[in-house]
Amino acid sequence: MNSLLSEQILPLTITEKLQLIEDIWNSVVIEPDQIPLTQSQKQELDRRLASYQNIENCGESWGIVKQRIIKHDI
Repeated sequence: MNSLLSEQILPLTITEKLQLIEDIWNSVVIEPDQIPLTQSQKQELDRRLASYQNIENCGESWGIVKQRIIKHDI
């Protein structure tokens, strides 16, 4: 890292550093198509999307979940 940049960042408070991180992250996600993915990452995203789209994986209704919570059978 550039020493001048280091000299500017190191004295910042934690809050200021976190804000800087957020600002940098926001500038990265503006162009998500520019973020390279490995083949295994692409496969994992495809797997998760297929699982999400699977009708059998739709979860349970609020009524069923509420009954389990009330029965402490979480």
